[in-house]
Amino acid sequence: MEAKRSVLLVVDVQARLAPAIDGAAAAVDNNRRLLLAAQRLGVPVVVTEHYPKGLGATVEALQPHLAGATVIEKIHFGATREPGFVERLRSFGRPQVILTGMETHICVLQTGLGLLQAGFELALVADASSSRTPANREAGLARLRQHGAEIVTTEMVVYEWLERAGTEDFRALLPLVR
Repeated sequence: MEAKRSVLLVVDVQARLAPAIDGAAAAVDNNRRLLLAAQRLGVPVVVTEHYPKGLGATVEALQPHLAGATVIEKIHFGATREPGFVERLRSFGRPQVILTGMETHICVLQTGLGLLQAGFELALVADASSSRTPANREAGLARLRQHGAEIVTTEMVVYEWLERAGTEDFRALLPLVR
């Protein structure tokens, strides 16, 4: 994963959905860390919100970190089925999508499968993605792995984006991974 080749895609981490998600606090915190790293390193961010009238906007804890992000409302479970979505991702000119979100076995899974079908390199951040039950989360991770997604962690992403120690970016982001 390279910062200059990546887009961070955060799927449906929403106010009325998160309380029902297993391990939501940890997943939200890992999304926060990824958003901060993306902002620092110039990685474009796309955030989806599935039917926000019913599920609310992105959780309040992430709102301060969405400056500059592209926020897209969707009605399809798989974001790639939304008109113009794939074209919007391609417009960044970056072949890697770093995928996170809720629920791993529904919207994250279907979005990931669509991204793979569209030819993107896909890394799913396991500790920044969850479902209502651990079994559903694990099934979503397994299926995406079977279809060619890499399963990674927040720290893997941050350190690979950084590439090396001893830089201003490394010093600035070190508190996120300690």
